[in-house]
Amino acid sequence: MKIIDGKNAVLGRLASFVAKDLLKGEEIVIINCEQVIITGNKKKIKEDFEKKRSKVGSGQKGPKVSRLSERIVKRTVRGMLPNHRKGRGKEAFKRIKCYVGVPKEYEKSKKILAGRKPKVPNKSKILKIEEIFK
Repeated sequence: MKIIDGKNAVLGRLASFVAKDLLKGEEIVIINCEQVIITGNKKKIKEDFEKKRSKVGSGQKGPKVSRLSERIVKRTVRGMLPNHRKGRGKEAFKRIKCYVGVPKEYEKSKKILAGRKPKVPNKSKILKIEEIFK
């Protein structure tokens, strides 16, 4: 089992790394999901998430988009897996767990640090998942 600390990890890179390991048969736990970052234009990122969420309440049919950071991370990983409804993708998706913060059972275990200090000098290009729905 791999325990990955998502602090300062870029969402897409983290998701692709995790998806590859899930397909190999690893069980993966991602902690600190609220501190995973999304790079890009802050305003556009917030608008996109709000647009996805507004489809649900306006009578239009569409997928439900969660505001919970652990579900956002898990859904991004799901998008990197082959068909998550059957076969390899379904089996791989069962092996991932995502948490906000660090649960007690994983406090003393060895963790893989996925993130590092962002290289982008412009703070307007970095957005943590916890900041999206504030």
